[in-house]
Amino acid sequence: MSYQITVQPSGRQFAAEADETLLDAALRQGLTLPYGCKDGACGACKGKVLAGSVEHGKAQEHALKESEKAAGLALYCCATAKSDLVIECKQLGSVNDIPVKTLPSRIEKLEKLAPDVIEMHLRLPANERLQFWAGQYIDILLKDGKKRSFSLANAPHDDAVLQLHIRHVAGGLFTEQVFSTMKVRDILRFNGPHGSFYLREDSSKPMILLAGGTGFAPIKAIVEHAIAEQCQRPIYIYWGAKARVDLYQNALAEQWAAQHANITYLPVLSEPAASDAWSGRTGFVHQAVLADFPDLSGYQVYACGAPVMIDVARRDFTTTRQLPEEEFFADAFTFSAS
Repeated sequence: MSYQITVQPSGRQFAAEADETLLDAALRQGLTLPYGCKDGACGACKGKVLAGSVEHGKAQEHALKESEKAAGLALYCCATAKSDLVIECKQLGSVNDIPVKTLPSRIEKLEKLAPDVIEMHLRLPANERLQFWAGQYIDILLKDGKKRSFSLANAPHDDAVLQLHIRHVAGGLFTEQVFSTMKVRDILRFNGPHGSFYLREDSSKPMILLAGGTGFAPIKAIVEHAIAEQCQRPIYIYWGAKARVDLYQNALAEQWAAQHANITYLPVLSEPAASDAWSGRTGFVHQAVLADFPDLSGYQVYACGAPVMIDVARRDFTTTRQLPEEEFFADAFTFSAS
């Protein structure tokens, strides 16, 4: 059984199953409510139930006192609906509404997706969660005070572990460790979330998502968030890589396109190997967009990759395809070996 939840003062509505918390249901459908630990301990998600009844679940006494329950307050990370509800909660509206944290994490998984790309899974302490917008990044804090930035490849609702796509940089201080000595259960500290590269959900425009190499990571987060909130905007994913092996999650992108009528996926290889037997698009990925779209005036573009790709895409899309400057959102990857 599912119940209808209305959030005031915004008036937004979502459905919650009887066995899922209000917070999980909201995040699953793209509504960004404040939260902290997701475990009933911190009180960051506390709000008032204006109409209807809830089961308080595992809310801890120090975070939600009996007097507060009697006054109609609930922890949305623990509460489940017993009827249709009207709840009071300020929805987060910008990156400035989400707190930046410094947290420890434990490496839970290291999976090689390509010869030079590892997917790292980071698990947070049991009483912590990182709230973020789809497309943002975190800074891994190294022992010498330096830091390395990596985009989060998972959507905000899927935050049990954080996913990073890490490309091997020859001589790179951090990536050399990832590909040689780092192992599961090692502890890493990070700071985040950061960045203004995230899905603008207040727009109804079709989206072109442009990824180069591991720039696919935040694009993946954006797509999975859009799918979770049942976004019906047309989404065109262009993923550029050198050879077939560099499209390290090609099957996943193909699956999105096969299962969702509003999603189109077009991989582009700049230097396909003879063994690739590649019959798809070739050349530079932004040129494939130019070939397919004579007019971008009614679109949004989200681009992530090497600075040179970002710069040329911004220039060509705005000057030759009428894309408004304010509808080009970008995250340029830079690499450091020091």
